[in-house]
Amino acid sequence: MHPEVLAVTDRIVERSRRTRRAYLDLLDRERETQIRRPALGCANLAHAYAGTDEDRDAMRADRGMNIGIVTAYNDMLSAHAVYYRYPELMKVWAREAGATAQVAGGVPAMCDGVTQGYAGMELSLFSRDTIALSTAVALSHGTFEGAALLGICDKIVPGLLMGALRFGHLPMILIPGGPMPTGIANKAKAAVRERYAVGDCTREELLEAEIAAYHGKGTCTFYGTANTNQMMMEVMGLHMPGAAFVNPGTKLRQELTRAAVHRLAEIGQRGDDYRPIGACVDERSIVNAAVGLLATGGSTNHLLHLPAIARAAGIVIDWEDFDRLSAAVPLIARVYPNGSADVNGFEAAGGMPFVIRELIGSGHLHPDIMTVAGDGLAAYGEKPVLDGDALAWTDPGPSGDETILRTPAAPFSPDGGMRILQGNVGRACIKVSAVERDRWVVEAPARVFHDQADVLAAFQAGELEQDVVVVVRFQGPRANGMPELHKLTPALGVLQNRGFRVALVTDGRMSGASGKVPAAIHCSPEALLGGAIGLIRDGDMVRVDAVAGTLDVLVDADVLAAREPAASPPPGSGMGRELFGLFRGHANEAEKGASAVLAGAGF
Repeated sequence: MHPEVLAVTDRIVERSRRTRRAYLDLLDRERETQIRRPALGCANLAHAYAGTDEDRDAMRADRGMNIGIVTAYNDMLSAHAVYYRYPELMKVWAREAGATAQVAGGVPAMCDGVTQGYAGMELSLFSRDTIALSTAVALSHGTFEGAALLGICDKIVPGLLMGALRFGHLPMILIPGGPMPTGIANKAKAAVRERYAVGDCTREELLEAEIAAYHGKGTCTFYGTANTNQMMMEVMGLHMPGAAFVNPGTKLRQELTRAAVHRLAEIGQRGDDYRPIGACVDERSIVNAAVGLLATGGSTNHLLHLPAIARAAGIVIDWEDFDRLSAAVPLIARVYPNGSADVNGFEAAGGMPFVIRELIGSGHLHPDIMTVAGDGLAAYGEKPVLDGDALAWTDPGPSGDETILRTPAAPFSPDGGMRILQGNVGRACIKVSAVERDRWVVEAPARVFHDQADVLAAFQAGELEQDVVVVVRFQGPRANGMPELHKLTPALGVLQNRGFRVALVTDGRMSGASGKVPAAIHCSPEALLGGAIGLIRDGDMVRVDAVAGTLDVLVDADVLAAREPAASPPPGSGMGRELFGLFRGHANEAEKGASAVLAGAGF
């Protein structure tokens, strides 16, 4: 193992000793004293069985595992539309394995691509907490010995895991649906967006380009948060090996899902290969997820999500862990927005089996974790194929395209491109894997905004035609739910293309598709809680330095201390935002996961 990976793992183990022990004690208690299906009262059991016909006798006789299906199906979200018929097929496959299956519950699955830049986006991050609560409700009936988690996109996988890990004594497998086939090239799509931002193309042309990019069922093909989720589930050993990026509607996709159901039936508490999810998700698997994130140039949103997932299992990971790992982990993948290829090109070049095999070989991944497929991660370094009608796994071979995938010995970059920034503005994160190196340091006058719509209005009015650090504050979890600010990307990209030195500083989030413009994000403390980002004024010189790891407003300390913090705007109303006031009021800080439900769980 790489010494820095081991050192960070040891640091996390030591920091988490008390909370992880409390979590494992919870698992032991639940395993011994949980409400079990055979012990439920007769009326309770009758209610649980009343909705099924074919499986009622098997359930009544307690023959085999009863699998709870927690599904995020809806047909407004392309990635999740593929789940429409999964439950009925999974029930058939469960019978093949001597088990039964029921839909335990549904969880909401909102699409950030639809809400991006609008009021509904303020519900996005806390939809993750809602999904965690919904998962807990689904599994609370005591009628399931295992669970299949059907979810893919941005907040859905983290939310499913946060809820599922509170039932960590149960075996669970996450079941993806795969990416849509490739449409218009991502760079071509981005170019049309930038042309539209400056009025060089019509709305109809923009819509045509967007529809050509997002054109069918399946996950969006850029390497944003949704596809980073799938990468993480592979390196954590929570999928069937190689399941992440197989297209929907294929025989291989169907057989991987079938194998997942069969495998669930084998790893229950009553058998001799018990693999509870709370044991699978340990400190080493969390480190593997962070390493995978850095090695592939994944989404910045996981600087929130991975700490939240970890805390649900009693594990405490912070941004310093990411920063130290980033310095030690080579970047071996270039997938849009960090390259020209989409995830289908990534899969064709070797995909996750290549990445995992190579990172195990270089000592960057813990190979000895408990996975749902078997002991150790090595099985995830093989590629699923069909041998006739049978599912098999084979070595992925060398990289099929070295512009997309390389070995750790010859990486695109010697480090993972995520850094902590610290200074008198606070503590923030920056992703530089897609930023040209001559843009890693930006020092320019600030323009301060409280709403991304005001940034776009200033851009359209020509007020930002200069070197500028755009500061967007009151975007943290306590202020407005921490919406993504991805809608700023085309405008800021246009300014940078015009030769200006441009950076973004915010206590909010950027998208998993953030790219070439340097962005200091998740700035903490947030403005609403008195963070120094609330003291910046228009015209102040701000320095964003990803080389030195600093973020400063270049104002004398006594002048800064004498300033009154900016007044926070009132919380938005409408679009259901009032209902999420409880979450906003109790969310912990970004570095702890920006979660309200975990803040109340004692971790």
